[in-house]
Amino acid sequence: MSSEELKLNVEKALDEIRPFLQSDGGDINLLSIDDGKFVKVQLVGACTSCSVNQMTLKSGVEMTIKKYAPQIEKVINVEK
Repeated sequence: MSSEELKLNVEKALDEIRPFLQSDGGDINLLSIDDGKFVKVQLVGACTSCSVNQMTLKSGVEMTIKKYAPQIEKVINVEK
């Protein structure tokens, strides 16, 4: 999978999970994909102060991204 295809697949995954985050007043932005296996994102809005945002990141965001791009090893939230 080319880096452009990988980015498109990660964006598709984020588009799938975004409505759930937005329904709680939050959102997510893709910052980068490093070495083709590490995705850096930034949770924004209500997600920044949510007490379960790490659980959302692992069981929601990371799982969905891996469904679209199995070579991704880890999703990292970069705080502001």
